[in-house]
Amino acid sequence: MMMSGPTLLPDTGQGIGSSGGQKIRLDFAARPDAVREAMILLRDLLKMQDIAICDVETTELVLAEVLNNVVEHACAGLPDGRISVRIRKCTSALRCQVHDNGCRMPGGNPPDGRHPDPGGPVAELPEGGFGWMLIRGLTQDLLYRRKGDGNTLGFVIPLSPDCPACKNRMA
Repeated sequence: MMMSGPTLLPDTGQGIGSSGGQKIRLDFAARPDAVREAMILLRDLLKMQDIAICDVETTELVLAEVLNNVVEHACAGLPDGRISVRIRKCTSALRCQVHDNGCRMPGGNPPDGRHPDPGGPVAELPEGGFGWMLIRGLTQDLLYRRKGDGNTLGFVIPLSPDCPACKNRMA
């Protein structure tokens, strides 16, 4: 029986590149409670990697959107849904990869993340759909791949070399 909460696993270097950098790998059930636990653990692990708090928060926001989409859409109704998150810290970026065993993305591609037209009546504005706009706006090199029974979403989060907001918080 697999654990439902996040498990910190040794990273073999497969999937996100094997050269250099500090690595994090978590594996957990595709359930809201397990995602919450994983996000808390990921935040703590990222802070221990000497990453500026603004970059930790950006990574946290992106991963929260991605992981919640996996739970709500790809793995909805799957009792054995699993998620694996890998993060590798490079000199100027975090290379991230999220793998799940859920359904493929509609159309085989991530949504384009367009900002809805705010010109219409407030009642007609969408309640959701802003997650992909955030994901696309905060990442680079977004790549989705379906292989066998699994989905893999890879992306890069650039690290801020000199973040004034971080300097003010640390003072």
